[in-house]
Amino acid sequence: MITVQKILFLKNIPLFSKMPPEELGHLAGIAEEVVYSESDVIIREGDHGDEMFLIVEGQIEIHKGSESLAMLTRQDYFGEMSVLDGEPRSATATARADCLLLRIRQSEFYDILERHFNVALTIIHTLTRRLRDMNQGTVSDE
Repeated sequence: MITVQKILFLKNIPLFSKMPPEELGHLAGIAEEVVYSESDVIIREGDHGDEMFLIVEGQIEIHKGSESLAMLTRQDYFGEMSVLDGEPRSATATARADCLLLRIRQSEFYDILERHFNVALTIIHTLTRRLRDMNQGTVSDE
């Protein structure tokens, strides 16, 4: 992807949609493209996490053992919890199709959060919603 394509993609992700163009450009510059094949484990429950992922193409299953928690697709993201709290990964993410992802490392993500309080609030809102859904027996993809 060229930088302009990354910026347009990031602008359509609710997490980053309110960021000004120059910050989207910065984010596009630090977001690294990574490719995974179907069945590849991207993150494993219990492992240390210092990166989050945005789905450009493909499908990712979030699961604990054989229990499926969510199926994520284009413009969804995962891995943000460990990036925020430094705790081990709470679930495993496995590619269920060939995937193109953007990877954002923790140190760069912290820099974005420091400069954009609204991004931090959106993440808090998303995590709270996911926790509430889990307590009710459902999991939201956002």
